[in-house]
Amino acid sequence: MDGMLAIEGGLRSPNGDLYNEAPDRLADTVILAGIGMASGTEWARNLGWLAACGALSTAWTRSHGASLLDRHDFRGPMAKPHRMVLATGLCLVLSVLDGRGGGAAALVWGLGAMNAGIAVTLIRRLRGISRDLRAKATTSAESSTP
Repeated sequence: MDGMLAIEGGLRSPNGDLYNEAPDRLADTVILAGIGMASGTEWARNLGWLAACGALSTAWTRSHGASLLDRHDFRGPMAKPHRMVLATGLCLVLSVLDGRGGGAAALVWGLGAMNAGIAVTLIRRLRGISRDLRAKATTSAESSTP
């Protein structure tokens, strides 16, 4: 949200992208791995770490695409805002269900859904970036033809 507000408010700085990305990637890892750890089950721990790695992969794909195309691809369905909404919901569910014994199962299902969404997000971003790179190459070839 901070980076988006800076861009929209005209407060962008030369170091903005750097200092927007680095803390977000650390937060992704700590939050998603931490949710998996909170359940106390091996399944959820593994799914939490997988989600953390997937979050880093979606960010890398977006960032690398931007370096090639000069624009970011924020498509989802499990981009950062979506992951954080789901993570917040999982924490709330855990706070309600953990005393009743259903929290661990809810985390496994929630993290499983998050990982599935991350996989779809990666596929969509890679396909979109690939399509845009091919279009860019075609446009460049056509404009250089006499």
